[in-house]
Amino acid sequence: VLVLATLLASFAFGKPLVYVLATGGTIAGSAAGGATDTAYTSGAVTVDALLKAVPQINDIAVVKGEQVANIGSQAMNNEIWLKLAKRVNELLKQKDVAGIVITHGTDTMEQASRASRAMRSSTSMSADDPLNLYNAVNVAINKESKGKGVLVAMNEEIHAAREVQKTNTTGVATFKSPNTGKIGSVFYGNVKYYLNPVRAHTKASEFDVSKLSELPKVEVVMGYANVDRAMLDAAISSGAKGIINAGVGNGSLYPTAEEAFGKAIANGVIVARSSRVGSGETTRGGETDDDKFGSIATDNLSPAKARVLLMLGLTKTNDKAKLQEYFYKY
Repeated sequence: VLVLATLLASFAFGKPLVYVLATGGTIAGSAAGGATDTAYTSGAVTVDALLKAVPQINDIAVVKGEQVANIGSQAMNNEIWLKLAKRVNELLKQKDVAGIVITHGTDTMEQASRASRAMRSSTSMSADDPLNLYNAVNVAINKESKGKGVLVAMNEEIHAAREVQKTNTTGVATFKSPNTGKIGSVFYGNVKYYLNPVRAHTKASEFDVSKLSELPKVEVVMGYANVDRAMLDAAISSGAKGIINAGVGNGSLYPTAEEAFGKAIANGVIVARSSRVGSGETTRGGETDDDKFGSIATDNLSPAKARVLLMLGLTKTNDKAKLQEYFYKY
């Protein structure tokens, strides 16, 4: 929830202007074996080819494409996120820009929360990328999308960026919002909304990515029965400024991990408790006394999303109380 602003302009004449910023991923993938090959190379298709494959979008908007990156999202990194965020903010300062669609691979999409993607490569039988792209452009130019922040449009559903998660490795209906549900639908360009995101986002955010050249190092450490503290110690020694505990249940800590986390906190590392469960809130003061221990609770954010918010938060402050506020505000 990398603070990518979405803003819709109104036009007295002509079609709205939409930019499609491509980063690669499955939507730009190509399979050597053709329509039935499930093994594919991400980012093999350029943005121009993606747009050419969906000529119907030219009936509803003036579409301009830019190739920001062309990689599989499993290779996504902070540098590309910041580059993308800065370009989005630059474009949205132009009064003639109605909206922006970002094509992004599904593996890490929920961490950055973009606007269009696919589960099947562009050469696959029943490829889902053309309709997803068409629907995403319709969402971007729809006047009711204004003020809802970054949205995910896929498989005829619209999800708020904060809530959406990938829930299936290969299925086209992989993206769900387990805590809140979808906020709308888009059926062959017909956009309908039922809910509004209520947490602060985009223009209401205090994080200005235009001033950032890098993000603080934050690692995620998985919790499980009989976990060895070696991975946690490695994260600490690598210079992490923050660590997300992807704990069991309500973000609970295994005894040896709790000892290591305590050492990290004593050395100034920010520790935030999240859960690997997949839904529900990691409550402050659950089985861990956060006030006494010195940790932060991540509300209902997944470990991956909590990591992004903590990275942004650490660009502003190391104060634990303020960082805790961020997890309730965003």
